Amino acid sequence: MAAGLELLYASVARSLSVPQDALVCFVHWEMVVHGYRCLGTGDRASENERKSEKLPVGWNSNKELYSLRYKSQDDTSQILLKAIMVENTMILNAMDPRLEQVVDLTLKVADYVDGERMDTFENVYKNSAELSASLLCRIISPFTAPKERSRAVHERPRSPDPLRMPPHRPHADRQPNWLDPQDPFAAGGADLDPFGPRGGGMMVDPLRSGFPRAGFDPSSGIPGRLPPGAVPPGARFDPFGPVGSGRPGPDPDHLPPPGYDDMFM
Repeated sequence: MAAGLELLYASVARSLSVPQDALVCFVHWEMVVHGYRCLGTGDRASENERKSEKLPVGWNSNKELYSLRYKSQDDTSQILLKAIMVENTMILNAMDPRLEQVVDLTLKVADYVDGERMDTFENVYKNSAELSASLLCRIISPFTAPKERSRAVHERPRSPDPLRMPPHRPHADRQPNWLDPQDPFAAGGADLDPFGPRGGGMMVDPLRSGFPRAGFDPSSGIPGRLPPGAVPPGARFDPFGPVGSGRPGPDPDHLPPPGYDDMFM
């Protein structure tokens, strides 16, 4: 049971004459616990009214219709609460006049108040936890939850838009950083450290082994085959044809067919 309800109950005990009085007292304290203060009775505001945790004068003058006005401590929410008695049942009706939002809750008074033992606070209320949960879910949260959701939306960090185009960068920024290691034992290093800066695989690149090269630089281009700049400087390059025009072609006699000199074939 909410702390402070006993003090509230003691302050109005002399004016409690019917079970629904005690039930409205409980509802009022739940409103206070969840950040609301009472402004007064009736549908309209009166002069010099102020927020208070107490029940206002004349709050239970009508045993068939209780009407109380509340405002949140941060002034963002107002609630007009009415408790209507229909035989032994209380119908709670709450409305925010500015938002025209209305909620309601029906309670059987005998389920939560022992009308025969209203003289002692320890015995007057029954099923207090259930009553508190119902009031929070059906009467209070509908007015506070939209505010909390709105705050969460504004405070939530914005995630990157997957459809947003990336910022334009100069062409030079997109050029890869070509590496040209001179360590003859660097072969296979990329396989040992796949997250390292070196690329390539386990095959030894004769053009990047660290030994003297044959004077051929593929980055300068191959006349009639590759234009200059087609191969990055120092890149691994497997020639796909003769790199010079002076190389002789294959000799047909280098690989004679089997038995070519057998006169009986």
